[in-house]
Amino acid sequence: MDKIRICRIITRLNIGGPAQHVILLSAGLPREEFETLLVIGKEEEGEGSLFDLAMAKGCQPFLLPRLHRPIGLLDDLLTLVALFRLFKRWKPHIVHTHTSKAGTLGRLAARAAGVLIVVHTFHGHIFEGYFSPWQATAFLTVERLLAKFTTRIITLSEGQRRELLARKIGNEEKIVVLPLGLELDPFSACAAKSGQLREELGLLGEEKLVGIVGRLVPIKGHEIFLQAARVVAERLPSCRFLIVGDGPERLKLQGMAEALGLSSEVLFLGWRRDLDRIYADLDLCTLSSSNEGTPVSIIEAMAAGVPVVATQVGGVKDLVTHHETGLLVPPGDAQALASAILTLLNDPEKAQRMARAAKARAYPFYDVKALLSRMSDFYHTLVGQDKRRSDP
Repeated sequence: MDKIRICRIITRLNIGGPAQHVILLSAGLPREEFETLLVIGKEEEGEGSLFDLAMAKGCQPFLLPRLHRPIGLLDDLLTLVALFRLFKRWKPHIVHTHTSKAGTLGRLAARAAGVLIVVHTFHGHIFEGYFSPWQATAFLTVERLLAKFTTRIITLSEGQRRELLARKIGNEEKIVVLPLGLELDPFSACAAKSGQLREELGLLGEEKLVGIVGRLVPIKGHEIFLQAARVVAERLPSCRFLIVGDGPERLKLQGMAEALGLSSEVLFLGWRRDLDRIYADLDLCTLSSSNEGTPVSIIEAMAAGVPVVATQVGGVKDLVTHHETGLLVPPGDAQALASAILTLLNDPEKAQRMARAAKARAYPFYDVKALLSRMSDFYHTLVGQDKRRSDP
């Protein structure tokens, strides 16, 4: 048959796992088998953008400037109409949506335009920690309705799948698990860059480095990380804490670090593209989120052989097995986070044993090559099933 045409839609290419995922999928699927159109909206101020990565990968996104994360009735209606017209013109075999707003508008427009195969990926969910209870309930109701006319719903982990089923989104047959895939080769080989970051930061090499990588937004729990850092610093005064990323919480967090007496211990590095150099010098990578899908930073750290301590939320427990590939702590508990950090920093042999097990778990299972193979098979199966249904 002709190439399978896939229209992939994401609300925005802000720095993070979902944007990496869609770029790698759009650029990496075999060109002789698939034709992909990547449709994107606009990032919010301060989020950072991976548009340049898409271009570097040979993927030219199609921009709908009125597609954005905040709800706006006029912009949303105009985006819905634009998507409908695009689908009628381009005639995709599959519409595949990512993230909430794109998932809502993209699926509605696809069904209205007569697209037969509609797929949505949950990279996480917004039912906890993002909005008020009544707003979360409204979004949950919308997702339950959208699931009724979605051909397949993808989650990135088994835990996420169970959570959606518990919330009555979709059913056993409709929801499938297709794990995240990232370019992990640089992280797997990052030991060769050991010492470069310490030299850049003017560190002597004796300090323990504890890092956290991600957007500076409330859901990521950086306040808990800083509270834990204060406890750790009292026990290990030479420890330094690296906050990698940026966002609307930066000034607030910098003020909090100063108020906690951590001005010299906490280093805000902003957005970095040389994350392999970051992981090469970390003694420990942490995650303090109150809600997560499948966190990219933990996969990258595991692939780099860096010990991890993370909150037990969302898909994290599908990545990290407690006391085997890292340590898990309850969300919102700074004391527990500090205790786990100290446990691994004070027991390097245990930390490295877990790190070796974590690396074997992450690589190559979460590498982009595995993702492309899984997704290629998935798309071919869907189109084949649809063809059999349409044959007389």
